[in-house]
Amino acid sequence: MNVWNRTLTAVAAGAALAGALQVPATAAAPALSWQECGGGLECAKLTVPIDWKRPGGAKTRVDTARMPARDPARKLGSIVVNTGGGATIQPVRSMPAVVSELTTWFDVILIDPRGLGDKGSDSLVECPVPQPGIAGLVMAPGEAGWRAQAEANAAYDASCREAMGPAYAGLTSWQVAHDLDALRAALGEPKLRYLGNSYGTVYGQAYLELFPAKVGRMVLDGIPDHTQPSLERWLTNYARTQEQQLTRFRDWCRAGCALGGDDAIKVFDDLLARVRRAPLPAGGQTVNERAFLVAVTEGLTPPAWPRLAAALRKAADGDATDLAKLRPLPPERPAYTQGAMLCHDFMPEPPGYRDFLAMESRLRAAAPRIGWVQGRYQVGRCVGMGGGPAYPPHPLRAGSAPPVLLAIGDTDANTPHLGAEHLAGRLPKARVVRHGDGHAAYLMQGAAGLNGTCLRRHVHDYLTAGTLPPSGARCPGDLVARIPRG
Repeated sequence: MNVWNRTLTAVAAGAALAGALQVPATAAAPALSWQECGGGLECAKLTVPIDWKRPGGAKTRVDTARMPARDPARKLGSIVVNTGGGATIQPVRSMPAVVSELTTWFDVILIDPRGLGDKGSDSLVECPVPQPGIAGLVMAPGEAGWRAQAEANAAYDASCREAMGPAYAGLTSWQVAHDLDALRAALGEPKLRYLGNSYGTVYGQAYLELFPAKVGRMVLDGIPDHTQPSLERWLTNYARTQEQQLTRFRDWCRAGCALGGDDAIKVFDDLLARVRRAPLPAGGQTVNERAFLVAVTEGLTPPAWPRLAAALRKAADGDATDLAKLRPLPPERPAYTQGAMLCHDFMPEPPGYRDFLAMESRLRAAAPRIGWVQGRYQVGRCVGMGGGPAYPPHPLRAGSAPPVLLAIGDTDANTPHLGAEHLAGRLPKARVVRHGDGHAAYLMQGAAGLNGTCLRRHVHDYLTAGTLPPSGARCPGDLVARIPRG
């Protein structure tokens, strides 16, 4: 779940939920000392307890930054933004257009989650051991591959634990939601106005449950569903959405792409049958069935569609070199703590190998072409990790929260729209705006200079005036429409 790119037992889930709903008394609002930090930003440290259940205990510091309103005399207040998927301040510093339009009305307050932070900040924790690649369980599908992925994940997790020290105990979205409330208080805002993208929506979901009376206006875009306690159902939403993504790619290609008049799904099926018989040549290497599935999975993100179409065309002609180039990049060095937090929040008790195989057989039945691969992608993030802080998925209880705005993208397979729709069903007061774009659509439209789009108008009307879009609102795919067809 990256912006810029579970079955739990009933006993465990119930115990975790009971703990999650024990909201500690709000600590006194900490002071923020804003200092210029370059790029038109002012930065400050927010001091918070490592564990909000023990507010008088040891402390840690969280990075925040302010992008001041263009006209301070006319601003409507502050809006807190988390872009998800890792740090927020660094990406916005390098690409301010993703949120700068909001300064028409607000001071934009950026907050990084625990363990992350601005470049050079002492809040930014580097884990010496990288997390293994997301495709590890696909490329090495047997039990030995499972053990290797688990060992690599465990080594990454242990290195993060050592690097972060005692503050590692606070690495959950439950703690971050409390940090958001401390930031709200420090800003002097009676209610939180919040825009969360991607993983930032997990913090928003936690805030809705923990502080419903403090919710002002909240926009969640690119939503990973934290309200589904069944790992298999959660994975099935990923699998079915990815299977639909192949169909959407085919439909996009029909209007013109490198495949010419060929049906993209038929090309996929034919190539899959070929690589099952024998690997395809790819320059000095080959592409086997597993590498083919990983390449197509990576290529189904809408911005990659032209590359995928060209690579499939070339592979159908006997050269899989470009398909091989679609495989994910090696793990980054240094690594950061977001991967550990994801597992604490979504999979604190990963399934065993045999249990997963049984689950996978049902995923293959639900999404037989390409979607079932998502089971190995998602479980591969967390197998081998466990025993750390946990905030597992559970049904959301936020009935007293005011209406919030959920943006759901038809072509978002990163955080599947089926999961986002499940969350929407848990929030009867929520209003949904569907759109034809993919992940992080609000931010990416801003980065592309598309400030007057249907989606952004709905978001701004709601944030500034509380005007929700009509029921059933739908916006076009403004970014998808700009994808070159090659």
